[in-house]
Amino acid sequence: MKLDLSSPEDRLLGKILDQQALHSGSTRFLVTDDVTITYAEAADLTNRLASGLAAAGIGPGDRVVILLGNCPEMVLLTLAVNKLGALWVPINTDFRGDWLLDSITRSRPAMIVTNRQLAPRLAELQAELPVATRVIVGDGAVEDETALRYESLLEHPALEPDYAAQDYGDTVSIMWTSGTTGKSKGVMQSHNNWIRAIVDGAAPMYDSREDDVCYCPLPLYNSGAWITCVYRALIEGIPLVLENKFSVSTFWERINHFGATQIFAIGAMGSFLMNAPESPQDRKNSLRTALIVPMAPDLWEAFEQRFGVRLLSAGMGMSECLLIANQLDCPAGVPSYALGRPPKDLDLKLCDDNGEEVADGEPGEICLRAKAPHVLFAGYFDAPEATAAAYRGDWFLTGDMARLDPETGVYFFSDRKKDSVRFAGRNISSMEVESVVRRHPEVADVAAYGIPCAEIDSEDELKLSVVRKPESKLTAEALCEFINSNAPYFFVPRYLDFVDSLPYTPTQKVQKYLLREQGNTEDTWDLKDSGFNVRR
Repeated sequence: MKLDLSSPEDRLLGKILDQQALHSGSTRFLVTDDVTITYAEAADLTNRLASGLAAAGIGPGDRVVILLGNCPEMVLLTLAVNKLGALWVPINTDFRGDWLLDSITRSRPAMIVTNRQLAPRLAELQAELPVATRVIVGDGAVEDETALRYESLLEHPALEPDYAAQDYGDTVSIMWTSGTTGKSKGVMQSHNNWIRAIVDGAAPMYDSREDDVCYCPLPLYNSGAWITCVYRALIEGIPLVLENKFSVSTFWERINHFGATQIFAIGAMGSFLMNAPESPQDRKNSLRTALIVPMAPDLWEAFEQRFGVRLLSAGMGMSECLLIANQLDCPAGVPSYALGRPPKDLDLKLCDDNGEEVADGEPGEICLRAKAPHVLFAGYFDAPEATAAAYRGDWFLTGDMARLDPETGVYFFSDRKKDSVRFAGRNISSMEVESVVRRHPEVADVAAYGIPCAEIDSEDELKLSVVRKPESKLTAEALCEFINSNAPYFFVPRYLDFVDSLPYTPTQKVQKYLLREQGNTEDTWDLKDSGFNVRR
């Protein structure tokens, strides 16, 4: 059942589950190969979990770190934690060693929940981990004999949540950023941060029917999975299939197995599916609607035709503001890759480095100002200086660049600000440069970024760090000739390094700040010393 959440007092995640249990109790909520949990069962389980968590010492404001893969227990734990007024903090299950230790330590948890498969990673860090109650999900022996068993939490009598003590602006979760531009930050998110992104964004985009089934193969440490799948299913009262991981070879089989009709995926998944051998069975699937971000424009129509699936335009969101723009209020014919327009509860402007608005058509940093309570995040956890630095007055600085099309009034993404290179009075999109370089048949990977210009403090020189394919003898001059022949002349870099690999985070994002900090070496190719002539 789709709930009316127009009143702030109803915008509490735990209360939404209780309402679905009341009105759609027998409807499936969480589905896997092994388990099916209805909304009524989920409400009872979360109330018992909340009682068990409270008995273990968890109360309002406490943080519960969750190191789990895609499983019903993770979803139930987040709702149980929030029913107590506590916060849940998901940790990337790819993290190990220092990355894992840093994320957990900086969360200052009162409890750490994991399973027997991931528990050994914690055991390796035992001497350095903060003191916190441990909970283990699932059967099997683990080294930590003092840990509580998840099942023991369920043995407690059901708790009656006190929603009168909660507010839709209360912080319910902390999401750690990926750390691509510096040290990761813990984004504090409220009930309303999540709910508005669904009610005003994801839900009307998907336009669900009563027989829809949402399929989620993306990891639950990602905000997008909760907006488009988990909490959207909760708000709409439809079933949610939790898949451990995405597999090209079994994707359509799994979709049909569950009768799934909706999905959210990242762009690479769409590309992988398109690259798979075509089959007469391609259109014989239950999927009706897909949001794949970003989907290459040249694949859009081909994907819809091949698989008989309606693709949704992505819009824009980030952990600090889960809904920034979408295409719900855009004129017909807007390209699929457009960000769209901001919702009514948000002001958006594009500014230069001095805070002045740029002219229409020119790229500028996306700056946001809330027009209603609890639209933006509540700040960075334990980082007041980082929070203050993210604002100019009452405008939040996203670090993303966009341009406004003067004819349609629609925004288009340009680049990450720290990845954009400003030279000779123009902003060069590193993303666009990289897309050209990757087309060279001997390039395996590339990162484009700026190196401070020695002559002009306010500008950068474009630099490329390029990973060649095995056995490649590609030279800097040959690559620059390719760029010069296939892109604007100013895409030809001033500097170029051939490297064995790029520095990636565990979430496979390039840490360009490390490349910038490294700067140039004696092996760096310099356009000015090369004799290569750029054609204009």
